[in-house]
Amino acid sequence: MGRLVVIEGLDGAGKRTLAGSLSFGGARVARFAFPRYDSDVHAELARDALHGRLGDTADSVYGMALLFALDRRGAAAELDAARRTHDVVLVDRYVASNAAYGAARLGQGAAGGFVEWIRTLEVERFAIPRPDHQVYLSVPHAVAAERAAHRERTEPGRERDAYESDGGLQERTGAVYAQLAAVSWLSPWTVLDGAAPPDADALAARLLG
Repeated sequence: MGRLVVIEGLDGAGKRTLAGSLSFGGARVARFAFPRYDSDVHAELARDALHGRLGDTADSVYGMALLFALDRRGAAAELDAARRTHDVVLVDRYVASNAAYGAARLGQGAAGGFVEWIRTLEVERFAIPRPDHQVYLSVPHAVAAERAAHRERTEPGRERDAYESDGGLQERTGAVYAQLAAVSWLSPWTVLDGAAPPDADALAARLLG
């Protein structure tokens, strides 16, 4: 059974860049990214809500979290199948993202009720595969915000949504991520300085071990 490895971090932390740099030598690697905005109706609805196209839907913390969770529920069988045929299943954003952003919106920390609600919903009720290891790219929210703004300016169709453009939310979310990593929520975590280029080869060797 392949290892399910997740990369987490704020919008603009460098998750996509890191995921692309991890080759894992000759290991067979399957790659996923959530939310699946272009292939899952729940993720599509979440995107519409975050861009103000679904009335007050985005105001509901639990409602938005449920849409993101249903996206992963729809991918659970595919994730399991990939683990059976690959050495590594590398995922850009996963359950911890839902926990961190929702808790931050509610003003809670990792020990709050919302994080436990997400674990019960996604891992227990929806049977979404548990990660074997999670990597948190820790970066000052100001740096992440500038990267996200640059992406918005240079990549067509990458306009920032309500979460990405809320600096206070991003800062609080980073704090919850750090707490989740500190308590090894759902799996062991590795925390990296997202403001500096990581040693991709060393990281890949650690994640395979």
